[in-house]
Amino acid sequence: MIIKYFHLKKTDKKKLKVLLFYGKNNGLKEDTINQVFLENFDGRLNRYDEQYFITNYENIISELLNESLFENKKIIIVSRVSEKIYKFIDDISKRNINDVIIILKTGILEKKSKLRTFFEKSKTLIIVPFYDDNSQDLTKIVVEFLSNKKIKMSRESMNLLINRANGDRENIKVELEKIYNYSLSNKKIDFEIVKKLSNLTENFGASELADSFLERNSKNVIKILNENNFAQDDCILIIRTILNKSKRLLNIIERYQEIKNIDEVISTTRPPIFWKDKEIIKNQVKNWKDIELKNKIYQINEIESLVKKNSQNSLNIISDFVLNY
Repeated sequence: MIIKYFHLKKTDKKKLKVLLFYGKNNGLKEDTINQVFLENFDGRLNRYDEQYFITNYENIISELLNESLFENKKIIIVSRVSEKIYKFIDDISKRNINDVIIILKTGILEKKSKLRTFFEKSKTLIIVPFYDDNSQDLTKIVVEFLSNKKIKMSRESMNLLINRANGDRENIKVELEKIYNYSLSNKKIDFEIVKKLSNLTENFGASELADSFLERNSKNVIKILNENNFAQDDCILIIRTILNKSKRLLNIIERYQEIKNIDEVISTTRPPIFWKDKEIIKNQVKNWKDIELKNKIYQINEIESLVKKNSQNSLNIISDFVLNY
């Protein structure tokens, strides 16, 4: 059964048992999940990637069947699904599992996809397409964000962000977060600043520096400092990048301590971690204990205050900090 995402709110929740979200607009998928399913939800939420779900299928289903006897509400979200999950969903659709919603997330599905056809022809399973956001959708997101954060930005700058989002609100939210981090010291953001902040190539140095810092790779930190011509204006961006990545790493470490499966933790982290960064994250997890990283986050906040008070000496402050763990 095909349903548009904006009709889900009006659909009887008792009919929402197993859903397949497909398409490349990951940001809209997450917004829909949060607004339709997680808002005011008081049950259990479990997130898996497909491989973990398939490998542990019997245990997961057994747990669901047992818990359904006690009417515990539960939502299961399975990411990056493929045709491999077909037979498992076919099995679930034939079982009597109550008070459980299963949401499958995947990218683009061809019309001839067995999984897509199965959902489209079913009278009980629901499939929801997620197409690119148009410029009007993205403009609304940008305007609302800037208004809430009290940030001034020209129409030209807004259009630049929207163009670089490639039709996905998840992309634009990442860019807006960069803008917000920078705005903590300057509420007016001109076009050149937006151009620089939203350019992945120009931000690579700050991001790579933060990753090497959290890997405790002093040799690479020195190399990055030497090869990148950082200016005083870059210091806030660098320290905020380190801070954000440190907070994300702390969250990953804390979740890893609970479920003891680093691959599952990384695959369910939001915003998503790109495949090329997964080994970097694993190395970082090995290098930090949660209490140690919490203390480091406090230090980063103190360094940011110090940088703001001593802008003329900010590069030296940043360099000393990243080179001395």
